Amino acid sequence: MTPENFAPVCALADLVAGEPRKAVVDGTTIAVVLTDGEVFAINDICSHGQVSLAEGEVDGCALECWLHGSQFDLRTGRPLSLPATDPVPVYPVKVEDGTVFVATRSSDLT
Repeated sequence: MTPENFAPVCALADLVAGEPRKAVVDGTTIAVVLTDGEVFAINDICSHGQVSLAEGEVDGCALECWLHGSQFDLRTGRPLSLPATDPVPVYPVKVEDGTVFVATRSSDLT
């Protein structure tokens, strides 16, 4: 991937460790999370409850849905606990010059 494929989301300094931040990139709503010294981007909609994951809690590399408690791996999008059984998309992240960039378009993910 080239840097042109990524859209700026926020300043790295705007992220608080362990607190998801909602953003919209190319029409896709995502949750951006700084945890364990890394930045992750995951689709904001829980695959089980259809609610915002950015309103959930972070535990290491897991993001918990506030409605029913399903946890999703921030690295893979896979559910780590029930009731969710379907994964949610995750997106590539780059941090350059203090800015967080995310790629969400399918052509950017190949």
